[in-house]
Amino acid sequence: MSFLDHLEELRWLLVRGTIAIIVCAAIAFTFSSFIFDEIIFAPIDGDFITYQFFCDLANKYDLDKSFCMERLPFEIQSRTMDGQFSTDIWTSIAVGFILAFPVILWEFWKFISPALYESERKYAVAFLFCTSVLFFLGILFGYYIITPLSLNFLGNYRISDVVKNDIDLQSYLSIIKTTSISCGLIFELPIIMYFLSKIGLVTAVTLRGYRRYAYVIMLIIAAIVTPPDVVSQVIVTIPLVILYEISILIAARIDRRKKVV
Repeated sequence: MSFLDHLEELRWLLVRGTIAIIVCAAIAFTFSSFIFDEIIFAPIDGDFITYQFFCDLANKYDLDKSFCMERLPFEIQSRTMDGQFSTDIWTSIAVGFILAFPVILWEFWKFISPALYESERKYAVAFLFCTSVLFFLGILFGYYIITPLSLNFLGNYRISDVVKNDIDLQSYLSIIKTTSISCGLIFELPIIMYFLSKIGLVTAVTLRGYRRYAYVIMLIIAAIVTPPDVVSQVIVTIPLVILYEISILIAARIDRRKKVV
């Protein structure tokens, strides 16, 4: 295929991906009341499953008890006339992207498959399954772990008792959406490393060499978003460490294959 033919294929990939997002966004918009009340605003209440887990853990091991509460100490407000309507639209689009992610992956696979060997193309289903599972696991990790920890920290942070927290709706939703989708993409690290290893940009030796620095970065991130106790930091760090180690194993396997060839 010529360069222009590749651009044409890419254009149709984007068109089909956009259509999938719009269809899923329309479905999400239909159930927007459930999405907002039962999912997006759920981490405000003290009976949210994550808060209950950390509260039980704190009572059992005499740790920080900031999660033992009835509700986060702030109110959410919309300060513009079209604030709630536009929020509903953009949130539906974000949910549409999440729901349509497997379709986008399938379109991406069809785009790159002509550049793969025949033996590699047969792994299309495995690629779609593993990538989708990692993405949704990342979404769940971001929503149930990182988001509540961040909301609890930021919601309880005080520079002075004079200042009252009335959080803007967009600011609150930004944390929910950005954290969840970012974690979903971060959980794609093994897949990304697979392709980077295939084209020779990353090797297992490189990843092992930067392991200590990667661990320090993970611990810093965990320390920022969690309460000041070791247990919470470990809970956040463990999945990131596992992903990094899986990436090393994937890169090492590809390196061995290249030596055989």
